[in-house]
Amino acid sequence: MTSHHGGPTGGPWPRPVIRLPHEQDLFARGRGAQDHIADAITAFAGSMAFVYVHMVWFAGWIMINEGLFGQAAVFDPYPFGLLTMIVSLEAIFLSTFVMVSQNRQAARDTIRADLNFEASVRSEVWSTNLGRALGLNPEEIERQTQELIATSRVKMNDEMGRPQA
Repeated sequence: MTSHHGGPTGGPWPRPVIRLPHEQDLFARGRGAQDHIADAITAFAGSMAFVYVHMVWFAGWIMINEGLFGQAAVFDPYPFGLLTMIVSLEAIFLSTFVMVSQNRQAARDTIRADLNFEASVRSEVWSTNLGRALGLNPEEIERQTQELIATSRVKMNDEMGRPQA
């Protein structure tokens, strides 16, 4: 009898002999304080809170500098050269933070792809050996697998409107 919460006898599952490293563990090893800061800035810049803060900031800036609170409060008269410079600098820095985060995501995707490849190779080796132990012909199973993959690709390409290769 097999339980969803345990091994075949209902007890705890045995620990695996072979343990693949977890992608998050590998990725976390390479993160420094600068990476945490870049991720936090990028996360905030991609939020609606960022949009709302800027709406209030721009509205306040324009109202002050259009003289709504008196001419003495005006410090950046129209065409708002100081505001334009600040926003331009902000855009430069934000685009840099986005690129840093994209580079880190690309590195994370590479780690994930490497681990997935390793897991796939392990699965293939185990499956082949188990099949042989059960008396199955690996070549015949591979032929059937290739046929199924080809059929699946044709169907997927048809559904997506792609030309056949």
